[in-house]
Amino acid sequence: MDPLLLPRALPAAPQAELNAAATPIGTTPHKRRPRGRIERAHDEPAYVLHAHPWKETSLILDVFSRHHGRLALVAKGAKRPTSQLRTVLLGFQPFAASWSGRGEVRTLTRADWSGGVAPLAGLPLLCGFYFNELLVRLLAREDAHETLFDAYHAAVVQLGADPHGLTAGVEPMLRRFEISLLRELGYLPPLDRESQSDQPVRADAYYTVDPQLGVLPKPTDGSHAELDSARLGGGLYLGAQLLAMESGDWAQAGAARAAKTLMRELLHYHLGTQPLRTRQLLIDLHQL
Repeated sequence: MDPLLLPRALPAAPQAELNAAATPIGTTPHKRRPRGRIERAHDEPAYVLHAHPWKETSLILDVFSRHHGRLALVAKGAKRPTSQLRTVLLGFQPFAASWSGRGEVRTLTRADWSGGVAPLAGLPLLCGFYFNELLVRLLAREDAHETLFDAYHAAVVQLGADPHGLTAGVEPMLRRFEISLLRELGYLPPLDRESQSDQPVRADAYYTVDPQLGVLPKPTDGSHAELDSARLGGGLYLGAQLLAMESGDWAQAGAARAAKTLMRELLHYHLGTQPLRTRQLLIDLHQL
């Protein structure tokens, strides 16, 4: 398999997306920049999220950069056997990108491998494709998210450090990235406070998390008195679980299971009816 082309877990970017900026869910479309102005970037930290062929010897890259967000770049001649780009533009390998051009698709002018990340394989590789699919589906074009870029880099490094993909280490890392992504996009409120009253979440109380209204207290009627953390579900969360998610304390009883349920609910709401291909693969493997 050509090392520049990512497996088909991610669909190729539609042609219309190369001509117009994508609009994230629940946000206002960005204004188009003047077409006459040539923009240049130099040595920008970046990752390739997806690549697909363009003409005979080139590639269209879907790139996630630290200071410019997600954007499309043309890597001319990258498919030639003698191209130095073939060893640089690899999935889950950081590189320094330089580009120039007008419009929504710029031309990659230089790419230097940054190193420091072990190649992914097996379950870690599949988790990496899951992250990439989330970013492609949810991030708008050229909307910078430096904190999210750092979270993505940290997750990829951690995946590379766990070549066997042990579930005990992978699942909390998946939840941390999902939480970082949703929070950075404004889709996840603080989980330690009630969204409408701004009152602190109580560890012994029960709550729901509405995608639009946030953390809401469940009315107390005595019907939940005998529920324990292992039996909660269907959108009902113990306050202690929400507090554990907020602080990243995955040792709290039921926190990991509750976080998995909450992330599924929120991602399903914001992604719409089209399912994530990589998530289904992970579910089939009983790992997500």
